[in-house]
Amino acid sequence: AFSISPICTVYFVLFTRAVPGPCEPEDLIDGIIFAANYLGCTPVLSDKNPTKSVRMSQAQEAFYSLSNIKHFTTKKSSKMTMKLHFDEDCQMMTEVDLFISTKAVKVLNADTQETMMDSALRTISYIADIGNIVVVMARTPISQSSSEQLSECPVSTKEAKNQYRMICYVFESEDAQLIAQSIGQAFSVAYREFLRANGINPTDLSQKQYSDIINSQEMYHDDLVHFSNSDNCKELYVEKQKGEILGVVIVESGWGSILPTVILAGMLNSGPAARSGKLSVGDQIMSINDTSLVGLPLATCQGIIKGLKNHVKVKLSIVSCPPVTTVLIKRPDLKFQLGFSVQNGIICSLMRGGIAERGGVRVGHRIIEINGQSVVAMAHEKIVQTLSVSVGEINMKTMPAVMFRLLTGQETPVYI
Repeated sequence: AFSISPICTVYFVLFTRAVPGPCEPEDLIDGIIFAANYLGCTPVLSDKNPTKSVRMSQAQEAFYSLSNIKHFTTKKSSKMTMKLHFDEDCQMMTEVDLFISTKAVKVLNADTQETMMDSALRTISYIADIGNIVVVMARTPISQSSSEQLSECPVSTKEAKNQYRMICYVFESEDAQLIAQSIGQAFSVAYREFLRANGINPTDLSQKQYSDIINSQEMYHDDLVHFSNSDNCKELYVEKQKGEILGVVIVESGWGSILPTVILAGMLNSGPAARSGKLSVGDQIMSINDTSLVGLPLATCQGIIKGLKNHVKVKLSIVSCPPVTTVLIKRPDLKFQLGFSVQNGIICSLMRGGIAERGGVRVGHRIIEINGQSVVAMAHEKIVQTLSVSVGEINMKTMPAVMFRLLTGQETPVYI
């Protein structure tokens, strides 16, 4: 099985007396070293805020595209974990020391100690492990010269300003899973040290304290009231020509939604959905022709809609919703984590049961406003700083990131 772990630039996570992970926190501050074989690297041009599934595909592509690991056989060990056994005609692998600390991830040639990779920890975006293979994905400036990359990395000719260049480094090690876990733990330890540097003692934040705060708060979701109002729930019919597409763009409502389903993000002006005059951008689609879409993957929902091409009448069950979601996070003190991560204004992950989830935060949403202040044009560092120092009631407005890009003309809609 191929597992992938999101590591975003900034994490607002919980820190009690012990930082979970395979390493001693103090060791990660100084740095630890794993022995590994370096198999190569490959650059990937990526949107600034891809989905987790896209990241997984990128890591898999990097793994399989490297010429020196094209030939391999798989074998299951007694522990049922997949191992890769390379054929004799594979290219020579380089033995390296993989150095991990709260500051950086470095790769040193085991023989010469020459630095082959040196990436600040904050630039590591994803870690993927597959059996005894680990893929480290590091973000690098699009303008960075090729001389600063490993010599075997090809140079892409499709660079664009709205994209990141991700360098995917591939290693083989018996400790692949430990390596991935250690890098994740390094982020946690780094944040603990950040708290200390700002006069907050991480040991003051106990699990009981946090649980007490959580239990004292009510769930805040406009959805709770909105979805229970029968006036907002509708069943409607859209008439269309046989062979005509419905003419809609749908996006995921985002992890953390009360009812995870798809949201109407756009309509083709001349399409049946728009002609009906019954639908609006932001509407959540509960079912189509009595087939529930709640909890289904986006691709499955898209397939269901594409399958309507030969229908002349389509039944939709929707909940009329505004395109912007209102969020209210109650944070009594800076020592309590917000419970979500953000990168370039987009919410990347969400801690189950935290104050952010209770406040209505959704993964994959773009933050539009914080406490009445627009953050649409605000730099990532400024957004992070604003959230880091916010206490009391934190009011935010968000919308699905894909919808935001569609509405602002940053992305071309694909109608189905």
